[in-house]
Amino acid sequence: MSDIAIRVEHLSKQYHIGRKQEKYRTLRDTLAEAFVAPFRRAGRLLRGQATGAAELSETIWALRDVSFEVKRGEVIGIIGRNGAGKSTLLKILSRITEPTEGYAEIHGRVGSLLEVGTGFHNELTGRENIYLNGAILGMKRAEIDRKFDEIVAFAEVEKFIDTPVKHYSSGMYLRLAFAVAAHLEPEILLVDEVLAVGDAAFQKKCLGKMEDVAQEGRTVLFVSHNMSAVQALCPRTILLRQGQVALDGPTESVVREYLANLTEGAEQALEDNPERTGSGGVYLTAARVLDETHQPTRHLIAGRPASFELHYRNLIGAKRANVAMTIYNHLGIAVTNCDTVLTGFSVEEMGPEGILTCHIPNLPFPIGQYYVAVAIYVNGKQMDLVPNALVFDVDSSTFFKNGRTPKVRYCACMVSHQWQHETTNHR
Repeated sequence: MSDIAIRVEHLSKQYHIGRKQEKYRTLRDTLAEAFVAPFRRAGRLLRGQATGAAELSETIWALRDVSFEVKRGEVIGIIGRNGAGKSTLLKILSRITEPTEGYAEIHGRVGSLLEVGTGFHNELTGRENIYLNGAILGMKRAEIDRKFDEIVAFAEVEKFIDTPVKHYSSGMYLRLAFAVAAHLEPEILLVDEVLAVGDAAFQKKCLGKMEDVAQEGRTVLFVSHNMSAVQALCPRTILLRQGQVALDGPTESVVREYLANLTEGAEQALEDNPERTGSGGVYLTAARVLDETHQPTRHLIAGRPASFELHYRNLIGAKRANVAMTIYNHLGIAVTNCDTVLTGFSVEEMGPEGILTCHIPNLPFPIGQYYVAVAIYVNGKQMDLVPNALVFDVDSSTFFKNGRTPKVRYCACMVSHQWQHETTNHR
């Protein structure tokens, strides 16, 4: 038996944009349209309007000539900016949509976790939806019976299992939907950004379940913007860029390339960043890394001062705000969090535009690459979050006087320390 679980050959998908969604048409509608079409077309010509379908709509290639193979038991990450074609690829592999060109071979039962909650009916109870959703996702009734208690326990909805889900909170709804889908036992599992839903505790629980699935030897394709999760789960990662495979290789190097191209310089405009989330109204427009001389740079020295400059625009006349900045290393591990709440600093009089600067007097990071997520809050509400706002490199170190720096695999953050020694006499 072949060890190939998925083979994708020259896969492409084209979409038409600008064309109105067609409503349901009866035979009478179709005959009537055929009768009046010549007169309508003549009228458009007289008015100088376009008449061809090609002129009324545009086409875009969501995927273009994508090829790769996945062996049985491999866990592969799929990363890229919004619009890179990640979700389209999984929809084709799930047989939700057909490719325009090329083909994909799937060897094994496929379970898809593409849209959490698909198939839930608001009028049905949690119990009824488990059986309904399980059937939609390919589970037999006997299989659902065996897993029912485990699904309910994972979702933490025991008290409400016989209540219609229309009365569930959004968190309960998401927990139950994920629990049903995640407890499938397919040979191939396709997962699209499930860790983007729910609170932090639920996201951690989802990640733990995904780790269990990966360790069971199933083939997994995992789409996510969470680089930490990708690096924790996936030894190999594919980077999609504008619908094409830009890089396919070890996760660490692929993620490094993705982040480096996401923010290439010391100064980064953020207004068009596709990764941002938040309610809006106050948002971050630009960010800069500054060295000890306050000059923009991407290259910093450990043990020396560094600053991070955040530009904002205030469209709602907010007066007070708090800002948080989290710095991650190349493994996706958060090495520090700089938050105005932690230092007791608060912006009391915001203008229409402004600059917030975070100073780190003694940069404590070992040599390596780092990326920065920034967020701004008003009255505790997240107005804007840019997960990959900046990238910088620590190239050398004066943190210790001898210029040495610990290897990054032993150290996420350096601390000043001293040693002492004394001898003891044993009689």
